[in-house]
Amino acid sequence: MYITAEQIARFSARYGLPRVIELDWPIGVDELAMVRASRKHGRRHDFTVFALDGERVVVIRKPFHPPGVYRAPSGGIKPGESIVAGTQREMHEETGLWVEIDRYILRVETRFTAGIEAEDWVSHVVTAHAVGGRLEPIDTEEIAEAQVVTLDELQGPIRAALLASGRGLLAYRVKLTDEVVAILRAGPASEGGSGGDRA
Repeated sequence: MYITAEQIARFSARYGLPRVIELDWPIGVDELAMVRASRKHGRRHDFTVFALDGERVVVIRKPFHPPGVYRAPSGGIKPGESIVAGTQREMHEETGLWVEIDRYILRVETRFTAGIEAEDWVSHVVTAHAVGGRLEPIDTEEIAEAQVVTLDELQGPIRAALLASGRGLLAYRVKLTDEVVAILRAGPASEGGSGGDRA
């Protein structure tokens, strides 16, 4: 992976130590192929952004998502790009918004498995707030829609739609969202820590 430990250490020093969890996560063979297809330049990561305004959060829907399926935007950092610049670029491309990062709250170190095949992946999760732009995807080939929903909607009908899809990668997004919402609602005492939880 071309994001180095040094970069992550600098990012953590600026935005906080995240909670770290480790997962073994089963997905479909076709989903594993999607993960492998996203590994351009050896990428094995995504930065997921929960852009918040109180109890409201920005979500996106991809063209191939089933009806009612939305999730927090995410994307990869390009080689030579800073984490902050890459995260802001991805957020702008997917939602039309420019954001400022607030906190680095969660790192999920996952082994995706499909039978005997496996791929390691890391999701870095941040919170942010919008500072400009308009809520309208720029990359309309990748993103069909962006909207703002409440955390209750995210954890209610949207969560149910993600799980009803039967897709391992969408269930993974539910797990990330559950962890983030738990951290947000628990307050500062639940943030940070370098201990790994294995699920």
